[in-house]
Amino acid sequence: MNTTAAVPAAGNKKKKIIGALGCVAALLIGYFAYESFVYVTTDNAQIEAHSVMLASKVSGFVIEVKAKEGAKVKKGDILVEIDKRDYQNTVQQMKSELTSLQARRADTEKNYHRIQELFSKGAVSQQQYDATTASYSDIKAKFEAVSAQVSQAELNLENTIIKAPSDGFVAKRSVEDGQLASPGVPLIGFVGAEERWVTANFKETEIDVIKIGARVEIEVDAVTSKQFHGTVESISSATGATFTLLPPDNATGNFTKVVQRVPVKIKLEALSADDIDLLRAGLSANVKVHKH
Repeated sequence: MNTTAAVPAAGNKKKKIIGALGCVAALLIGYFAYESFVYVTTDNAQIEAHSVMLASKVSGFVIEVKAKEGAKVKKGDILVEIDKRDYQNTVQQMKSELTSLQARRADTEKNYHRIQELFSKGAVSQQQYDATTASYSDIKAKFEAVSAQVSQAELNLENTIIKAPSDGFVAKRSVEDGQLASPGVPLIGFVGAEERWVTANFKETEIDVIKIGARVEIEVDAVTSKQFHGTVESISSATGATFTLLPPDNATGNFTKVVQRVPVKIKLEALSADDIDLLRAGLSANVKVHKH
């Protein structure tokens, strides 16, 4: 009698499990159906920021690197100093030459105005007037040329100090004390702190439902404690493959259709200074764009 009673109990338990699993499956189907109806999503997205590799405009030995990787800096903070003695000497030399030319120009200018006045009265010949005019023009041109050289020398001297272009972070340091800096060779990887945005790459079949100004929800893999919000700011007019170094050539006869991705720029809204610190350039993100 106990055996007979146990069979219906086991059957009821099995039915309850199957029913529960059915409910879970129905909920999951409903959830994914709702998600696909309300949002278009992608996990092919990254945090972006204004980033630049800072390089020296002049050559010279680095005497001090004040930038530390990961450090937060203010606009105008000194990051790298290059030995400036050669450039200081050049400035002094050019200024001395400019001072000499300035005195000669002032004397030649007085003589030119005097000869001009005498020529207007017929007291000097055309030849004397032309010679004086040529001499004055020559000295004036030399003065302007050396003046420009002084300005360039002062600019070179100023460029021996590399400063932070804005508030931001030192992301990479590729220079050490004593290293010879060369013009155009990157020394500091710099990331600005003013703005963050998301570049999300959507399938070409999804772009038609994405509108400028649409609301967006963003989850960042590295920041699990907070969900971010934004709006669609722009949709690229070209796919990501268009500007690659070697774009695909579909005229070779070996065409295989690949679903292309179109970059969409998403502006992050209401970011605090702490949010900026957390949202490092290049972090992966999951993006949900509202369709309606």
